[in-house]
Amino acid sequence: MKEHVIYEKNPGPMLFPYAPEKFWPQVRQIIREEIKHAEKQTMDASLYQTTGLTYRPLDKMAEVCKLFHVSKPTIYEWVEHGKLKPFKIRSRVYFLWQDIQHLRTPS
Repeated sequence: MKEHVIYEKNPGPMLFPYAPEKFWPQVRQIIREEIKHAEKQTMDASLYQTTGLTYRPLDKMAEVCKLFHVSKPTIYEWVEHGKLKPFKIRSRVYFLWQDIQHLRTPS
């Protein structure tokens, strides 16, 4: 059995503080403002990006090990002998890209 539903023109009170004819334009306006705000944030974030930077200035210990196919103790030996200079940031050890490139090219 099908129930017959009768839709009225005025179904009852809305739970929003706007009349239905004002509600949807207000929602559209809020969405437009949010989109503009998001676009502005995206543009602001692009200001902090360094253009032309084709390499990462710092490499992690694991990345250096993988690049040279050596273990961490070998890297520590290189540090002791002055071949690499470590930079500690918080609890991580990094190495300068220039130092790594210097090690890669035979002198």
